[in-house]
Amino acid sequence: MKEQDESIKKQLSTSDAELVRVLEDLIDVLIANGTIRMTDLPPKALEKLTSRKQTRRKLNNSLNLLGDDEDSII
Repeated sequence: MKEQDESIKKQLSTSDAELVRVLEDLIDVLIANGTIRMTDLPPKALEKLTSRKQTRRKLNNSLNLLGDDEDSII
């Protein structure tokens, strides 16, 4: 029973992380189409979103092994 509970908790945690990404993308779309503005968000929410965007940008930059030149042939 305990192993099953741990498995369910792990699934829920994974699902939470995936849902957070969906919500971030949704907020980006709403901002891009003018439905909401960044200033409409509470300061703490804006702070957290900005921090996550910066962290994801750093990760993407560190994983970008080919650089920005996508048209080059290897």
